[in-house]
Amino acid sequence: MHLTYWPKIEAEYVDPDLEAAMERAQTISSLVHSIRKGHKIKVRQPLSKILIPVLNDNTKRQIEQVTAIILSEVNVKNIEFVHDDSGILTKKIKPNFKTLGPKFGPKMKEVAAAISAMDDAAIKEIERNGSITLNAATSPIEIALTDVEIHAEDVPGWLVASEGGLTVALDTTITDELRLEGIARDFVNRVQNLRKDSGVDVTDKIRITLQDNDRLLASAVTANKEYICQEVQALELNFISDLNGEANEIEMDEFLLKVKIEVV
Repeated sequence: MHLTYWPKIEAEYVDPDLEAAMERAQTISSLVHSIRKGHKIKVRQPLSKILIPVLNDNTKRQIEQVTAIILSEVNVKNIEFVHDDSGILTKKIKPNFKTLGPKFGPKMKEVAAAISAMDDAAIKEIERNGSITLNAATSPIEIALTDVEIHAEDVPGWLVASEGGLTVALDTTITDELRLEGIARDFVNRVQNLRKDSGVDVTDKIRITLQDNDRLLASAVTANKEYICQEVQALELNFISDLNGEANEIEMDEFLLKVKIEVV
């Protein structure tokens, strides 16, 4: 699910707008993956929604161009846009001393104080324009977006991350339906590995027999049977009460799968 390669367009054919849209897709996907990793939410576990505050119509349009790519990459169902002034997310700003020191030298403390005093309107301006002129103690100073660190605070039920003027809020509520789909995706992964380990050819169709020893697993497989069969090229997927020692035993989180695959 997690892509490690993003295709490049040959230089002579580059569409600057599409290139910018793809960069936004990479940033958003990276932010969502970092949230998942930081809170131990597996990529194979589907989630329902990403909330993205947009600074302007152009940003929204570019993200809409690559929405399908983002959703496929991060395994989330929907992206929802909100205006940056909606008040849903609260942003905090602080100086980036790594850039301020070399840039402003002895005036760094003065500049840092001006940055720390920035209000919501000033934060939106620097995110929108990439820079802002602040009134420091001795003279006006121009601050670039790289001179600050902007963080959005988490809100109940959401986890938030920001980078380069983009903020994403990930809905981490896992409904029963999403949980069953996540289990089904894990099951597909285990069956694909079993196909490979058993020397089954990639084009072979199979029959899956699964021991019915866990109600939750059975519910997940039954609810997502069509998806599972399509992904693993299974013509049949059946439950029986006991495989009588014929099964492969595979651990899958809290489950011990007892499964048998046969080429048909």
